[in-house]
Amino acid sequence: MPVDPATFAEALRQYAAGVCLLTVRDDIDDVGTTVSSVMSVSAQPPLVAVGLAAGGYPAEVLEEVGRCALTVLADEHAIVASRFSSAGRPSARHLLESVPWRRAEDSGGIVLEGGLAALDCRLERLVGAGDHVLALLEVTGVPVLAAGGVPLVRLRGRYVDARGEAAGRA
Repeated sequence: MPVDPATFAEALRQYAAGVCLLTVRDDIDDVGTTVSSVMSVSAQPPLVAVGLAAGGYPAEVLEEVGRCALTVLADEHAIVASRFSSAGRPSARHLLESVPWRRAEDSGGIVLEGGLAALDCRLERLVGAGDHVLALLEVTGVPVLAAGGVPLVRLRGRYVDARGEAAGRA
């Protein structure tokens, strides 16, 4: 029996997941999107996988450029996460006007200074997965590592801190 899409979506809303900002720098601009489907794949070589909407602009640019950066967001980044999850958003740099950031050395992607960690990545390959693609990324550097912060979490359609409380607004 097929699973009802609304029931499936509601079931997955019960799963708390950390939130990252994926950014790609191409010859024209910076593209970014929030992602909560990130997983560690391998320690040697260092690989992570990220789920992106198939046919979406971030996946298209990542496939073309072949490099990106991931920032693990802190609870203070709830507004940043909301900005990057909205459709029709402007350049990543414009969405980060009041947020300290720098460029990752290898990818040139934007990483947030206040993030809990950041990964500089090279695209290994894209794998089709239904209405999404899995981007298999080789980690080439860790430009930010700030242990001890409070992570931003997505739970039941809201950004919350690790305790399930409404996340800070920065």
